[in-house]
Amino acid sequence: MAAYLSMGEAHWRITEYLNRFADAVSYQDGKSLGRLLTISSDSPVLLSLADALNTFQDSNRVIRQSDKYSQYEDILVPIFRALQSYCLKNLAESYIAFEKASNAFIQEFRNWDSAWALEALYVLTYEIRILAERADVELASMGKSPEKLKGAGSFLMKVFGVLAVKGPKRVGALYVTCQLFKTYFKLGTVHLCRSVIRSIETAKIFDFEEFPERDKVTYMYYTGRLEVYNENLQAADQKLSYALAHCHANKEENIRMILKFLIPVKLSIGIFPKAILLEKFHLDEYSDIVLALKRGDLHLLRQALQEHDDRFLRSGVYLVLEKLELQVYRRLVKKIYIIQKQKDPNKAHQIKLDVIVKALKWLQFNMDVDEVECIMSILIYRNLMKGYFAHKNKVVVLSKQDPFPKLSTRPVS
Repeated sequence: MAAYLSMGEAHWRITEYLNRFADAVSYQDGKSLGRLLTISSDSPVLLSLADALNTFQDSNRVIRQSDKYSQYEDILVPIFRALQSYCLKNLAESYIAFEKASNAFIQEFRNWDSAWALEALYVLTYEIRILAERADVELASMGKSPEKLKGAGSFLMKVFGVLAVKGPKRVGALYVTCQLFKTYFKLGTVHLCRSVIRSIETAKIFDFEEFPERDKVTYMYYTGRLEVYNENLQAADQKLSYALAHCHANKEENIRMILKFLIPVKLSIGIFPKAILLEKFHLDEYSDIVLALKRGDLHLLRQALQEHDDRFLRSGVYLVLEKLELQVYRRLVKKIYIIQKQKDPNKAHQIKLDVIVKALKWLQFNMDVDEVECIMSILIYRNLMKGYFAHKNKVVVLSKQDPFPKLSTRPVS
């Protein structure tokens, strides 16, 4: 049972919040201002304010009775409404009120000459995304159209436009861009990322190196994921590797998220993760895939893909992993080549297709000579193997010089 709250105590709590808000603006204290806007944080300060607002029903009068507060009325009134609605679990109403407060905040932010309020703006853009996501869950549970996150995306684009100008405020653009990425990925509208990426990477007002490290890592992570979806694996490797190299060592969950996408990309160029890495970051779903590649075991690869297909499909790496089959065939042929070289070095480079058929059968895959010949043709065409066919004898003749070129020059696709 909630403790009794007197009208006097409720009035004092409301006034205390208003003083903190006005002082944060007056002293240009962006961090303190940001803490006053974290509706979804369940902070003790905001929870006690919500209790006060429920007890003292005329908070609007308190705001309007003093010039110190009334100049921010368009922000404060809907912020109070958003907080009350959030605590009462009316999430859609909370989002609507918070969006109204956010639009009013942006108008004030435009008028402030310096970038002192960026920290508060970061909180605002994070909160509007989180509140929208939660509101959409509520709306969907009621059989209504979940449309708040889409609205949040439109608001974030407006904020991006405010920041995409010359001056100190522009360093905040990458943080907002990352919030947009998270919104578009959640909505399944990743194609909308392109216009923002184009602005960040081509606009002369932006210098990527001047953005905060945290935001650069997040940006590279999401753009790396986009490159994976587009099967541009060389670019994905560069971006995800950057994100991993610059991610704080203590942020293990973030490192795990980067590795989920970087590992398939690295596998496509023949670079295998160590078992200790997979164990440390709980990425066991890749263990059998790595083992299959090392063994040249097609059955194990397909088994691993089938076992974790839900996870791989959700993350968007399934197609990248599926294409590793060519590497498995390559590894199998290489193992046959090594065995033949030990027996008869002079004929090691001549591999009968029947031998490959038998090896595949031993691995529980039934293929005829024509199918194997087709696969060998693909391996040669894609420069995964150097050689040619002696069709009459059904033999693949490998080059005596570097028959299995290194994969690290380009991804297998």
